[in-house]
Formats: sequence, C-alpha cells, structure tokens
Amino acid sequence: MRYFIEFAYNGKNYCGWQFQPHSPSVQETLNKALSTILRTPINVVGAGRTDTGVHARQMYAHFDINELSDIDLLIHKLNSFLPKDIVIYRFIPVADDAHARFDAVSRTYEYHIHTYKDVFDNEGSWYNSHPLDVEAMNNAAQVLFEYKDFECFSKTHTDVKTFNCDIKEAYWTQKDNKLVFTVSADRFLRNMVRAIVGTLIQIGLGKQNIQDFRAVIESHDRGKAGFSVPAHGLYLTKVIYPYL
Repeated sequence: MRYFIEFAYNGKNYCGWQFQPHSPSVQETLNKALSTILRTPINVVGAGRTDTGVHARQMYAHFDINELSDIDLLIHKLNSFLPKDIVIYRFIPVADDAHARFDAVSRTYEYHIHTYKDVFDNEGSWYNSHPLDVEAMNNAAQVLFEYKDFECFSKTHTDVKTFNCDIKEAYWTQKDNKLVFTVSADRFLRNMVRAIVGTLIQIGLGKQNIQDFRAVIESHDRGKAGFSVPAHGLYLTKVIYPYL
C-alpha cells in the first residue's frame, strides 16, 4: 500500500532534501526514522529537491508498506524519534501509482528578507540593509508571466531536459521591515527562486530596470542574472496535488 506523508523541516542542519553520501540530508533522516519505527527498510520519494539550508513548511513524500494501523500513535512515535528540526503532520493513503514528485501540479516558495537588523530573524530571513523599491520589484516580477524558458535562473550543468516552467504567481509583500517574495509554478529549476530574487533585488536597488530584466531572461545566460540570495531565507510553503 502507498502512503503520502506531509511534513516540514528546518533546513539549517541539512545538505538539502536529497540523500548525499557524506552529509546529513532530510531524506536520509526520514528513511532511518521510518525504517526504525516500522521495523522494515523504507525509502521515501520526495515531492522535489531543496538545496542546502533551504526550509520546507509543507513537503510531501511517498513510500510503500503494508496497511498501517493507529496512524496517530505512529506519528507521535516518529515525532519523538526524529530530531527537533523535522516534524511529521499526517499520513495519507493514496493509489498505488500516486507519485509525490511527478503528480504535484504546483509548488509555492517564499523568500524572506528583513531590512532592519533583527537578532531573532538571522537564521530564517536574509538581512538586507539597503533601501529597496518594492513597487519596482513587483512590477518586474510581473514580467515573469511573459516567459516560459528560465534557463537564465537555473544552476548550470544540470541534467534537466527543459528549462520551461509555468509561473502562476509572483509578487512581493511588505509589512514593516519584513519583505516576502512569493512565487508559484508547476516546477522549478535548481537555484531558480534564489536567482530570481537576487535579480529583482538589483531592480529594487535601482541598478537595473524592467527592460534589463527582460534582457536577462531572453539571454538564457545564468551569468547575466543577479546573485543567488542566501539559502536560509527560502521556504517551500505549499505543494498541490489534484487528489489531496
């Protein structure tokens, strides 16, 4: 029987979602916890990869096992066993061919920035002390809807077959000294969100304009885009499936 698990994690102490032979990953940590508690080898398949230091407020993975009983007790045992930076929310029985990665129709990320020095926000938000024109960054973000190919924001030398992504929403919100960039798409390229944010920051600083932003996208060249903002401000916040 196949189950989805919904969970969250703070990525500070991990090399990202995907298993790495010499570094702790979220996938490896979940595999060990599930295998120990369920007393059988478990290998979870995640909804996608997050890079080193990136967080997830909502993430899904699937695995196969015989039908589980007393799922509430199982969740309690797992959360007691797992480190404090990973939490399981629920188990969901699904069809045997359901797939956590390939069946996801939308993913949403947020990037958090604080513009005034805050000693309590340093680990979950990026501190940028320079004044930013949020209206200009929002105007530029709307340009993303004009394009499908985002090779310019992708990490180089990746093994993807296409750089096309269908961006569904992209906008900045501001409350006091906190800025959040929200972006949703059917898929994301490696490092894509952090590169988009870094490029929009250049516009917010007045170093580029909207036409420059279009030129970056049309160049298909990562070297033309802005810097990649630090990982610790990035959160995967929502994954949508047609059957959940």
